[in-house]
Amino acid sequence: MNENVVYDAIVVGTGISGGWAAKELCENGLKTLVLERGPMVKHIQDYKTMNDDPWDYPLKGELSDKELQQYPKQRRLGWAPKEDVKHFFVNDLEHPYQETKRFDWIRGYHVGGRSLTWGRQSYRWSDIDFEANKKEGVAVDWPVRYKDISPWYDKVESYIGVSGEKLGLKQLPDGQFQPPMELNCVEKELQNAMGTQFEDGRLLTIGRAAHITENTTAFEGRGPCQYRSRCWRGCPFGGYFSSNSSTLPAAERTGNMTLRPNSIVHEVVYDEKQKKATGVKIIDAETQEKLEFKGKIVFLCASAMASVGILLQSKSKTFPNGMGNNHDELGRNIMDHHYQLGASAKVDGHLDKYYKGRRPNGFYIPRFVNLDEKTKRKEFLRGFGYQGGASRNHWSDMVAEMGYGKALKEAILKPGGWEIGMTGFGEMLPHHDNRVSLSQDKKDKWGLPQLDFDVEFKENELHMREAIKEEAVAILKAAGFKNVQSYDTETGPGLGIHEMGGARMGKDPKTSVLNKHNQVHDVPNVYVTDGAFMTSASCVNPSLTYMAFTARAANHAAEQFKQHKFS
Repeated sequence: MNENVVYDAIVVGTGISGGWAAKELCENGLKTLVLERGPMVKHIQDYKTMNDDPWDYPLKGELSDKELQQYPKQRRLGWAPKEDVKHFFVNDLEHPYQETKRFDWIRGYHVGGRSLTWGRQSYRWSDIDFEANKKEGVAVDWPVRYKDISPWYDKVESYIGVSGEKLGLKQLPDGQFQPPMELNCVEKELQNAMGTQFEDGRLLTIGRAAHITENTTAFEGRGPCQYRSRCWRGCPFGGYFSSNSSTLPAAERTGNMTLRPNSIVHEVVYDEKQKKATGVKIIDAETQEKLEFKGKIVFLCASAMASVGILLQSKSKTFPNGMGNNHDELGRNIMDHHYQLGASAKVDGHLDKYYKGRRPNGFYIPRFVNLDEKTKRKEFLRGFGYQGGASRNHWSDMVAEMGYGKALKEAILKPGGWEIGMTGFGEMLPHHDNRVSLSQDKKDKWGLPQLDFDVEFKENELHMREAIKEEAVAILKAAGFKNVQSYDTETGPGLGIHEMGGARMGKDPKTSVLNKHNQVHDVPNVYVTDGAFMTSASCVNPSLTYMAFTARAANHAAEQFKQHKFS
């Protein structure tokens, strides 16, 4: 590649946000360089485990003790990395970070990023979310409202394919939906019980998931979900949305995209005379070669913490503490969602019923607290929702110690009884002292400073966690289910894999890093559209919101470019 070429735009990262930035910029005619720090992953061709079965692995999918040593932080998840998806998770020994306080930073460095392994739950924010900071006097006010983002939610949902049910809830706006997936018999039983046992408006619906559910030609090479539930390996059918199956091919079709994997961006270059960014510096992950690429616009979509790290390393006379950081706001207000706490239960009956396929989606219980005076809680601000599902036990639960011969053979051919469980996703407030910074003495193998996390759940979060467990138990008991038990796995922030903040949006450059269009206040040709821009966290999965803001920002950048604002 020629370092002297000046690209119209440079996009850093190829995940949920980077794919959308590339698509929108390229479709607007901008010659765009897309940089990814990890290796290439080609749709279908590089999904090397997409058709594997458990018996294809020596340890039934588990990693050996030696392999587990490479993932001391990634394996905090519990369900990954396994043999079938380990290549989509970073080796912690090669990509270390520091923890002043525990932070579970779950990552995947490759083309497509975590768009290949995300949970695909896709929910809109409402003005309850966008207005909360201002109404409660928390942090700073969002510079946008729902009406500003609603058209971009429409655009994104229509393009990626989101299946779901319309509910007419003020706290969870409806969208452009594909036909919903179906609840099973036990989930319907819980749905009915919730409708009769509670007076605060709580309800259960099928999850809103980025899966195509009807056979249509509208999605350019993608087909409907096949109910294999092997999504995290890469879907050869394109049934769920990922950058690899959707936005990056769209960008490539324009002829305007240049994609360069194995490119570790570590600095946005700032020109003191022009008072703007002129490109980025990279280290080639394979050759260690140091290069600089020039561009008129830079989009940081490397994932929230990585983008913050790049800005912190982008030092100059104008920005001695990092680009956009003259007021010490960069790296602060880090958030995540509560995760891995809730309740489970046994369910009697329905033994004559089963289900077809492996539905890659569960049920969803939208937020029902702190919505009005009737649902107000004194112990904490904001709210939470639940994701969960019901299924029949593994056959081994039916095998008694004395089972053998004919009894054993009969037992292993029958599914067990029904179980149901749910986990809470709750909002974390943007505490100013929850921050990430550059380590003063620890560097990675490329000589770059490691990130150091100083983030914790505080009093509001701890009170909410108790409520999440209590209400989960109450919901399952109200349905008459048996052996209801709460659970709370020891965790730190980060494990929800919804890390956000660090370069928040706002109206005042003294208290925020970005403006309402995702531009760095003091460097308007630099946009940040991954989770770093979030001013608060809501309690719903954030990826749909990242995509909507990215599409909006990329179109804003294209308009500014065509008006020669970045020349």
